[in-house]
Amino acid sequence: MPQMTLSALTEKMRGITVAMLATRADGGEIAIRPMSHNGEVDFDGVSYYFTTEDSTTVAHILHNPKVALSFQGSTGLVDQRPFLMAVEGVAKLIHDRAAFEAHWHAGLTTWLTHDLDTPGLVLIKVRATRIHYWDGDDSEGEMELL
Repeated sequence: MPQMTLSALTEKMRGITVAMLATRADGGEIAIRPMSHNGEVDFDGVSYYFTTEDSTTVAHILHNPKVALSFQGSTGLVDQRPFLMAVEGVAKLIHDRAAFEAHWHAGLTTWLTHDLDTPGLVLIKVRATRIHYWDGDDSEGEMELL
């Protein structure tokens, strides 16, 4: 089967509302936590996640900006595995209100109760460097992004 494009991956990611974000702690341990993912946006190798400045997530990214994300789609056809995707990337912390507004969606109130006025709000921008995906039982692939 031919290699999937970023556009095809976007379609596969539609409806995925949670990503798992992995960071490295100061001692090198791996820390993984769920992050709200807006499955309605186009994926061009960059994704965005909200947290607060006082979170361990921010502390880890400041120590080491290399991160990983994982995504799992809903179950595939009968007896078929779901769409799965693993992303390696580099995280950047953004403190810009205009960027917050551009990436905010209503579902985030589950995670951040004060909306855009949440004290210490920060946006994590993850630029993918490598993507590995499994599409049910039919295909598997990997792509590197610059």
